[in-house]
Amino acid sequence: MRMSFGQEMRMAQKQVLAPRMIQSMEILQLPLLALEERIEQEIQNNETLEVEEAGADVPGGESAATLAEQPPAGERTVDEKPLVVDQEHANQADFERSYDWASEYPDSDDDRSRPSAGRIEEVSDRYLDAMANMEERPETLFNHLHDQLANDDLTEAERQAAERIIFNLDANGYLPVPLEELVDPEGPPDRATQLALLEKALRAVQGMDPPGVAARDLRECLLLQIRSDMPNARQLRRLVSEHLEDLAGNRLPLIERKTGSSIAEIERLREQLHALNPKPGAIFSVPFVPTVKPDVHVEQQADGSWKVRLEEVDLPNLRISPLYRDMLLSPDTDPATREYIKRKVNSAQWLIESIEQRRSTLLKTAQAIVDHQTRFLADGPEALEPLKMQQIADRIGMHVTTVSRAVDDKWLQTPRGLIPLRRFFVGGTVSADGDEVAWDTVRLKLQEIIGNEPKDDPYSDDALVEELGRRGITVARRTVTKYRKAMDIPSSRQRRDWKLPRGNRPAE
Repeated sequence: MRMSFGQEMRMAQKQVLAPRMIQSMEILQLPLLALEERIEQEIQNNETLEVEEAGADVPGGESAATLAEQPPAGERTVDEKPLVVDQEHANQADFERSYDWASEYPDSDDDRSRPSAGRIEEVSDRYLDAMANMEERPETLFNHLHDQLANDDLTEAERQAAERIIFNLDANGYLPVPLEELVDPEGPPDRATQLALLEKALRAVQGMDPPGVAARDLRECLLLQIRSDMPNARQLRRLVSEHLEDLAGNRLPLIERKTGSSIAEIERLREQLHALNPKPGAIFSVPFVPTVKPDVHVEQQADGSWKVRLEEVDLPNLRISPLYRDMLLSPDTDPATREYIKRKVNSAQWLIESIEQRRSTLLKTAQAIVDHQTRFLADGPEALEPLKMQQIADRIGMHVTTVSRAVDDKWLQTPRGLIPLRRFFVGGTVSADGDEVAWDTVRLKLQEIIGNEPKDDPYSDDALVEELGRRGITVARRTVTKYRKAMDIPSSRQRRDWKLPRGNRPAE
């Protein structure tokens, strides 16, 4: 079916806009520290981009916004074309001015036509020096296992299967997905053959360091760490294989009846198990803590309202270099150099406008979040209101995916500390009065109730539901159980045992 002219135009626009839109979203998603690094990198790699000194008055140093304006007819055009865009696109939002340039002058550079090709080695040397002086990041679990994989005697197919397994391990070193989901869709059509290959690859990965890695659950993780040369290896395997739940519940008399072993023997075996690591991969994710810098600040005004401001003291003011602008407009500039400068100016202008759009979007998003969560700022975590991203998107007139990118990895400095913007988006439940209550409020109330419960008679999960109900919060028992476990709070029986004086506690 033949498309109409309008459909063809929309498709053509989509092909031009998509790459630039993706890049603008990347700038929006960058946290402040990453944005500072990105700007520094662009300044080094783009001669037409320069930092504008505050208060400086440099002749011919027009900003990107000035360059974006349509020149008067007959003035300063190059090859009978406007410098940046057609007039009809001059005032369109979301960086469409630079999109038109992107279609006419692609970003790929031809080094042979570069007027500054001699700077490449200088820039490369600076980049390598910076890399050499960067702090080395700790080894990851993936790299640790991948290095061992190179020394294993595996076929190429088995090695590829092992790599898929390693890639899918979680932060604790467990394999959370079934092997069936790791079958290669482009591999042999025989599914049974592929599963057998994955099984062999899994055994190879489970034989690597750290012991217990690539287990599917805690039981398998512990069994992988019990070596045949360990004392009581057979009894340990039986205890883990058949009685792990009873052991976790401290039901030692029940284990005694089932196994015929004495309580003292079971306790000795349990002490051996305590020396094993239930999270073998966690040691690789602990040391590295990324630096956090607030992107937005919120301050209370004299009238009691809250106002946000961006933290951009370290971001330079950028502009298009007047030197290269003059070279672009000069009739003495050779065509190859002119084409190169056009591409670079286009890239610089896009960056400047992307940063400006980031400012606008982040400011509107943060202010809308603060306007919704004023009770949290005034009264603390218990006053956090349920909030969905769609609510903020509707309020500021943007798509929810834009809001998601705007808050991703961004931090808000508040009087109550440094808080990630995503922290303000929480679900909730309905109170007895019909008001919405955030899940964070439920968790805080639950922690408060358990902290003040009778030491000799802790609340069961059913009793916790009743206590929350007395405070006007209606939740199901399974919700209480889920939150209690997520907060690493043991069951009522375990809490009673641990709150007893040490001499009166049952055997662990």
